[in-house]
Amino acid sequence: EVQLQASGGGLAQAGKSLTRSCAASGFTSDTRVIFWFRQAPGKEREGLSCFSSSDGSTFYADSVKGRFTISSDNAKNTVYLQMNSLKPEDTAVYYCAAKGIFGNYFCNPQSFQRIHYWGQGTLVTVSS
Repeated sequence: EVQLQASGGGLAQAGKSLTRSCAASGFTSDTRVIFWFRQAPGKEREGLSCFSSSDGSTFYADSVKGRFTISSDNAKNTVYLQMNSLKPEDTAVYYCAAKGIFGNYFCNPQSFQRIHYWGQGTLVTVSS
């Protein structure tokens, strides 16, 4: 059974940084594709970033490109989202999500569709 355990986040001032982590376990596939999504109040869920364990490829939404960085610690089976230069509009519930893929997988703009697994969301609040 795939489990996604997210931690980190919380409260930050605008311009500061936060890091979220997602510990992923239980995959039977050889490739784990890990995503970060967020949903702000009154808005649709938004895909932010993708990381593929098969080739290390990443993808970022325009809204966070250059400010957020996704990375992986394979020894810990954990993927991180480093969020820098936070803005009040980054306030949202953040979710870790995943796909289990057999074979190689390259993160791309369509990657955010057809997610297989979701972790629990946690609130990140950025004050001005």
